[in-house]
Amino acid sequence: MYNKNFPLVDLHRHLDGNIPPKLIWQLAREQLINLPFTTESELADHVFVKNKTSDLLSFLNKLEYGVSVLGSPEACYRVAFENVAMAKAEGIDYTELRFSPFFMARAFSLPLHAVVEAVVEGVKAGNAAHDTNYQLIGILSRTFGVESCHLELASILAYSDHIVALDLAGDELNYPAHLYIEHFQAARAAGLQVSVHAGEAAGPESVWEAIELLGAKRIGHGVAVAQDQKLIEYMLKHDIGIESCLTSNYQTGAWVDTANHPIKTFLEHGLSVSLNTDDPGISNIDIKHEYSVASKTVNLNEAQIQQIQLNGQAQQFLKT
Repeated sequence: MYNKNFPLVDLHRHLDGNIPPKLIWQLAREQLINLPFTTESELADHVFVKNKTSDLLSFLNKLEYGVSVLGSPEACYRVAFENVAMAKAEGIDYTELRFSPFFMARAFSLPLHAVVEAVVEGVKAGNAAHDTNYQLIGILSRTFGVESCHLELASILAYSDHIVALDLAGDELNYPAHLYIEHFQAARAAGLQVSVHAGEAAGPESVWEAIELLGAKRIGHGVAVAQDQKLIEYMLKHDIGIESCLTSNYQTGAWVDTANHPIKTFLEHGLSVSLNTDDPGISNIDIKHEYSVASKTVNLNEAQIQQIQLNGQAQQFLKT
């Protein structure tokens, strides 16, 4: 398990991937939104990933249940506020909650700026209520195309004082990083740092693009990094972090042999790899579960677990 003498950090945690069945059910009832289920238990049976999915896109489809009840900016605010409460209840000292305005707005065609404002205010209120300093990362959902991401970016940049970084997530294989160079140039010019989903559904070349073309300082998942020794050496030299998510990688099929997950390889090479939950609302996990998997399944020793915690602390995108 994790070392209680060191901070418990979760750097790769999707706010819109953490809308658990109980909250979905409550929001649906409050907003008179009809769900194709008769009970909360039946809903949960469809929301949670059972064992694993066939691929990343099948995994991402599970997220649709949560965003299907975001019928107003107030619902987005509630989800943001509750995410702070859930992270605090897990004992997380620091987390960066990432979200896609377009993904959250899509079901009810909400104004993107209103969604971002609601999330910003929800996290701000949650931080005040729970004495935390959790931060936000904006996501561009590459799956919806380049033009949609321009609109999404505009809404994120309008609140850049309250957001620490920009991420690129979604269908990595069919929407490569080079399509989004302009977006990330604008984000960096606005003072945002960069974390990119890469090396999850595609190979090392996707990670190279995220770093060289988009300016990524952290890579989400990045299991493919283990295939490229030059990439490992480059990331080590330039202190580029890897946000590992053991359960998610198994469930998406990115890396199904968890006992031999490359997190161990990354540690052995001295890479700054952290441990994270990804989408706890559909994976049905918490951060302590991930540390249990790291210890009992991957067989990381106490020193390695401690190093992961220190890496998470060192890789924070805190506003200066």
